[in-house]
Amino acid sequence: MASSSSSPEEQYGNEATDNYETTCWGCGLRVMLPSCASVFKCGWCGAITDHNKKKHDEKCFGWRVLRDRCFLSVVMVFMFFVILGGVWAIYPVVFSVSLLWGIFHSIITTILSIATISFFSLAAFRCAGTPPNILWGSYPTVGKGDLDNYRFCHYCLKPKSPRAHHCRSCGKCILDMDHHCPFIGNCVGAANHYSFICFIISAVLSTNYVSIMAVYSSWHMWPPLSHTLGRLKGITGRDVAWRIMNEIFIAFLRSALFLSSRGLLLLYLFIASFSLQIGLSVLLWQQLSLIYEGKTYLSNLSSQEDNEEEEEEEEKKDCQNLVRFFGLQYSVSRFLSIFHVTRKRHDT
Repeated sequence: MASSSSSPEEQYGNEATDNYETTCWGCGLRVMLPSCASVFKCGWCGAITDHNKKKHDEKCFGWRVLRDRCFLSVVMVFMFFVILGGVWAIYPVVFSVSLLWGIFHSIITTILSIATISFFSLAAFRCAGTPPNILWGSYPTVGKGDLDNYRFCHYCLKPKSPRAHHCRSCGKCILDMDHHCPFIGNCVGAANHYSFICFIISAVLSTNYVSIMAVYSSWHMWPPLSHTLGRLKGITGRDVAWRIMNEIFIAFLRSALFLSSRGLLLLYLFIASFSLQIGLSVLLWQQLSLIYEGKTYLSNLSSQEDNEEEEEEEEKKDCQNLVRFFGLQYSVSRFLSIFHVTRKRHDT
């Protein structure tokens, strides 16, 4: 094995050739960096420069927009179909019971329909949240630490805050981006995250209501089922549960052969609403869990790759995150202060 030695002057010359001069995109100051340092943080403005990242050609942007619009149209048509179809199939049965019963369910249907459509429109057609515009690129205008941990977005060609993420489907940076939802055709970010959660809550309540009312109306439309249960009241034994389920299933199949269009629609509404209820409940639980931890879906994915950040985020788990998210912090604090004052007066 051959070895070579060099003088201090030659070593200094080699180190000088390995360095390269570049500029900070945030403040424009020139810095000298070693060739191995492709990512650096400016000591003046705090901006992070990454020479490895290159702008990619977004050829699929048009396809993503078309996909989102198709999903959005399907969801809107489905919502109106469930509302109008449910009214047509269920309300003749409801109003046949009593007038007050029909008026009561009409009010509930109106409230749930307006809430679901309103929150869906706010989540779908409202801007998800754009990062604030800041000064950058010139040393005199950028103060010390003004761009701390800011990165340069090679898609938007402007600074991107640490809380922002570029969405290729929307073609812009989103502040506090949680995820891109094709079913609303929009990102879920700082401006519409609240509307998105309220939409899921109202959708869960609506699908639960539709499934219950579909079963209630079907019970009145399929008398063979009630007659079958009447015959099974006196049955006893170990296999009573199996015999009851068997009789109900056979009676259901016999009556299904003579179902009208209203009965078929009730069956479809129950299956569709019950399936959506399960999926939306899981999504709602996931979203509320992340809000409780003070995270978004993207920040949760990034924190799983870094154990230190994950430990810091775990310390932020608190119900106050849910209170702040839903805007109840002032109301809760005001109620607690009034309760504390009244209790103090009572004690004195």
